[in-house]
Amino acid sequence: MRVSVIGSGYVGLVTGMGFVKLGNEVIFVDVDERKIEMINKAQPPIYEEGLEELMREFKGKYRATKDYREAILNSDVTFIAVGTPSREDGSIDLTYIEQASREIGRALREKDDYHVVVVKSTVLPGTTENVVKPIIERESGKKAFEDFGLAMNPEFLREGVALKDFLNPDRIVIGVLDERTREVLGELYAPIDAPKLFTDIKTAEMIKYASNAFLATKISFANEIGNICKRLGIDSWKVFEGVGLDHRISPYFFRTGIGWGGSCFPKDVKALIRKAEEIGENPIILKAVVEVNERQPLKLIELLRRHVPELRGKTIGVLGLAFKPDTDDVRETRAYVIIKKLLEAGARVVAYDPKAMGNFKRFYPDVGDRIEYAKSGEEVLEGSDAVLIVTEWREFEELDYSGKIVIDGRRVRKAEETAEIYEGVCW
Repeated sequence: MRVSVIGSGYVGLVTGMGFVKLGNEVIFVDVDERKIEMINKAQPPIYEEGLEELMREFKGKYRATKDYREAILNSDVTFIAVGTPSREDGSIDLTYIEQASREIGRALREKDDYHVVVVKSTVLPGTTENVVKPIIERESGKKAFEDFGLAMNPEFLREGVALKDFLNPDRIVIGVLDERTREVLGELYAPIDAPKLFTDIKTAEMIKYASNAFLATKISFANEIGNICKRLGIDSWKVFEGVGLDHRISPYFFRTGIGWGGSCFPKDVKALIRKAEEIGENPIILKAVVEVNERQPLKLIELLRRHVPELRGKTIGVLGLAFKPDTDDVRETRAYVIIKKLLEAGARVVAYDPKAMGNFKRFYPDVGDRIEYAKSGEEVLEGSDAVLIVTEWREFEELDYSGKIVIDGRRVRKAEETAEIYEGVCW
């Protein structure tokens, strides 16, 4: 099948290359000339495990362009995978969704064949039908579910293992209202052996938000229990090993530490809170989930001050800047909050991350330009009075922490075993 993907960030690029792997031809559409050039050279503009190899292997089966018309007229299905960033009040900014819908509609005006438009971006319930649909109808002069198909297909990709998740998902959720669109998407996803849940469009939108909100809740719950465990001298990881053996609960997402970040959980939970308040509901649990998460990285600073009471003039090493290992994504990373507090206290900060140092400096110039970047984890250890572990990269398990003060936010076992002074945030 011929597929076009609007937006070539983490979701769009992985989705498109996943469809290429399944035997389809894909056209990426982006406004960023640098991304387009890199994709056409088989160079991924983001870091994701296995992506570069896949792009090299299937070069010639995909291409990138700025031209919506070219992409729409030469494809059967279009996925909208543009960003939906948060506004200051927690609501989502639909600027890119609206822009993509307008361009798709204009291109569809010239097309006679039935074309399916699929929203892959994370949007609140009602957005596909109340925002995307009328824009495409107005710009195309056509009617949804009759002249063109419209569906919602949320993504459940974990950065770092996104390709594996696309090809081996827990489930595929497709929100549709017409049989023709259902058949097209059923055929497109047929090679993937996973449960396929067909729902109405609003339900599909809500499944994405409910999933992320629950996972964020599970982490914040674990961290709240972990904070209690820390004060009682109990290993929270052992506690949740026992809790997770209950088949009703499962062990996943019970890794206590300094909280969640990234492009999805913070944005999605805040958007759901905002939406709930708009319709007259008070989402007490979700508000608490966010409050616990915002406090959690500060626990690292509290523990550091037990061993280094005066931070002014001290050199503090930070291991990890990405919000999680195996990605270069620094959106809502806990490292930002921690480094900001260290700088406010007058500390000198030396940081290292295998993939995310360039992105951190670019995304957070207020602190990124004021810290020093090391060439390795060893360099951080050599020159620091104390070390904070913020991201659990595998290579940090190979370091020698002998003689160091280590405050660990992610439980790197080698640090726990070899550091002179070791504190875990919840253990």
